[in-house]
Amino acid sequence: MSRPKLLDLFCCQGGASRGYVNAGFDVVGVDIDPQPRYPYTFVQGDALEFLAERGEEFDAIHASPPCQNYLNLGAVNRALGRDYNYPNLIGPVRELLQDLGKPYVIENVQDARAELINPVRICGTGLGRPLRRHRLFESNIAIEGVECAHSHFAEPKYWTGWRPRGEKRLSTVVQVYGNAGGQHEWPEAMGIDWMDRHGFVEAIPPVYTEHVGRQLINHLQGVNA
Repeated sequence: MSRPKLLDLFCCQGGASRGYVNAGFDVVGVDIDPQPRYPYTFVQGDALEFLAERGEEFDAIHASPPCQNYLNLGAVNRALGRDYNYPNLIGPVRELLQDLGKPYVIENVQDARAELINPVRICGTGLGRPLRRHRLFESNIAIEGVECAHSHFAEPKYWTGWRPRGEKRLSTVVQVYGNAGGQHEWPEAMGIDWMDRHGFVEAIPPVYTEHVGRQLINHLQGVNA
């Protein structure tokens, strides 16, 4: 039996794609920037244009519009000289997905909750990973998230980075962001071994989308039964 096809929009270096492949999909990734580290079939181009022109070719679609516009880091970003000016693409991509009528997932950071419709949350600690990397998933089918299990990771043993007063301390989870310490711990914690630093910072841990992807597969099998 052939594997269903999933389109991964705004794919970056392929964290979400790996999870969907593990769940049973063949995946094509699309990103506006070249992604030489992306491990599957890749198309460089505008995600919305590709979706409008070729979305019908796929059984399901995942989209991770840029999250920087939603990050609520306030004084930290200002202190670091960051001025995010990214477009809000959640609404436009949702409109195209709804018109297409295929099963879809829109993923984003926790600070984008107000932009998403009835999202579920996934926490890495609930999937056995030392990650409090909360991500939200909106879908037009019923999907379940993963509850936090922070208490399962109580031992401070991972290096962290930025602290308000410059102090150094250990964290109970691996922290994956731009200037975080302990970057040698990222591959094992994230389940990713092919990305550079930028890819890790942007990535969805594959176990998240494997969890979502299995639910998409079950939905597709029920529809096609």
